[in-house]
Amino acid sequence: MESFLYQASIYLAAAVIAVPIAARLGLGSVLGYLAAGIIVGPVLGLVGSETEDLQHFAEFGVVMMLFLIGLELEPRALWDMRHKLLGLGGMQVTISALALMGVAMAYGQPWGVALAIGLTLALSSTAIVLQTLSEKGLMQTNGGRNVFSVLLTQDIAVIPILAFLPLLVVTLPMTISADGSIARNAADGHGHGHAAMSLVDGLPAWGVTLVTIAAIGAVIFAGVFLTRPVFRFIHAARLPEMYTALALLIVVSISFLMMLVGLSPALGAFLAGVVLASSEFRHELESDLQPFKGLLLGLFFITVGAGINFTLLFEDWPALLSMAILVITIKGAVLYGLARAFAIAGRDRWLFTLGLAQAGEFGFVLVAFSVGQGILPRGVAETLLLVVALTMLITPLLFILYELITRRMGDTSEEVEADTIDTEGPVIIAGIGRFGQIVNRLLQGSGFKTVVLDHDMETIALMRRFGFKGFLGDPSRPDILHAAGLHHARILVVALDDPNVATKLVAYARKERPNLHIIARAYDRVHVYKLYQAGADDIVREMFDSSLRAGRYALENLGLTEYEAAEAERVFYAHDRDAVRQLAEVWNPDIPASKNDAYVERAKSLEKTLEAALSARQEEPKRA
Repeated sequence: MESFLYQASIYLAAAVIAVPIAARLGLGSVLGYLAAGIIVGPVLGLVGSETEDLQHFAEFGVVMMLFLIGLELEPRALWDMRHKLLGLGGMQVTISALALMGVAMAYGQPWGVALAIGLTLALSSTAIVLQTLSEKGLMQTNGGRNVFSVLLTQDIAVIPILAFLPLLVVTLPMTISADGSIARNAADGHGHGHAAMSLVDGLPAWGVTLVTIAAIGAVIFAGVFLTRPVFRFIHAARLPEMYTALALLIVVSISFLMMLVGLSPALGAFLAGVVLASSEFRHELESDLQPFKGLLLGLFFITVGAGINFTLLFEDWPALLSMAILVITIKGAVLYGLARAFAIAGRDRWLFTLGLAQAGEFGFVLVAFSVGQGILPRGVAETLLLVVALTMLITPLLFILYELITRRMGDTSEEVEADTIDTEGPVIIAGIGRFGQIVNRLLQGSGFKTVVLDHDMETIALMRRFGFKGFLGDPSRPDILHAAGLHHARILVVALDDPNVATKLVAYARKERPNLHIIARAYDRVHVYKLYQAGADDIVREMFDSSLRAGRYALENLGLTEYEAAEAERVFYAHDRDAVRQLAEVWNPDIPASKNDAYVERAKSLEKTLEAALSARQEEPKRA
């Protein structure tokens, strides 16, 4: 017991320290977990041989992850994305795997081992890439959406890959034991026979097929017909922990059933997730399993890091680094060719090429699985783990390279794609997302002419399909703004998603047109202060009005009359607008708000003023 608690303390402490540091450095949680494992394993030697045993337990986090992926993938949504998933994503996985397989065979690997290597390295890092795209504001670009489609395809492709890999196990010669029985050797000491309990041992081939189909049918039947009554039964107990127990029971029991019929537990978990994706209990299952998935996956990556053979790395680091660069080069070439074939141009092409060129965290999963199944020899697996880790460590450099390339490209891609603006109006709307659309419809419905600018081609095309005119172009570019009539417009509405770009646009427009009325959407209160200092006249927080309305509904249902709730809403609205204006005057971007004494004192004073105003308003009807 003492040993278990000691090991648990070591792993948790390493994760708590290393992962936040990696996240703050922009390296992502996966690299943080790997670094934690490297520190407690090869560097400090705090953990040892128990790491491999612990890894088998932690692999259950992979099963949970695939169950949660299945929950996110409704069949209808998959059908709508079929062209990008099967075309762009499917070709990326297939061509990359075959190209890398060819290289592995050139290095002298058998075709089965080479194919396993190719499939492992064909997958990119979902965790690192999505986090980096979000941090850099690239998710909504055309390149970012194509990257996401390929990553989604790769996540789905893990399921058939896990089901396919056992077919690559090399059949080894049979030997005669001392007692005269016939036995088959395990591959490299890691072969796995059937579990002690099995539903298919001793059955003929047709019997195995029938039992397997029956097991899959049972999973689908249970997901469609049994989940509702079971959840209602659990709900009647009114014990929140029972929901968590049921969620774990679903995943564990399905995994166990799949093992009994000789299938991958991950395959069964994914299938169950897809079946339950349209269930009303989907979000409950997600929230209950998410913490377990995160911790077990983190533990899995820590054990991978702790098990990395640094002796091998230091002995042959030039060759290993060359292999990592070769993997990135081959995948990059495939991605660049696909980008050209699918008409992904300019900066988006380079984002697509460099963003997906690394191997990913699923590589660790597939390597561990392949070793356990006897597909990969131990030495090859250790080398492969190092190559995967090195490509992930190089990923931040690839995004820096992308920024350097796009900076040298300048704005040529935008100049080619931007529309010729042939009209002017009293109102320019920069950004036509959900916020800008409502403003545009209200103004046009009231008889006022608008000039709509947006850099998203699909959004502009959708507008035109419904009869609204808009122009493709980056609203933050001065030439686009002037072409839209900046010097003659009366109002500029800034509704861009990127807060920094929106602030720069407001500052530029105020400098060019001191008398222009600027209405800007703010992301949060700090963004309000920045827009205020940049020169915006009217600033609308994107969630403020809807939150205020929800608060009014709550007051009405707490016993206030409609008039009293509306008055409380009005008082709060007026006070908040005045408070934000006063706080903006003392806000300093170089000092955190909590350490800005003038800001804190003003905020306290304004809060007391609000309480007094609301109390006085509630007393008025009583005095009347």
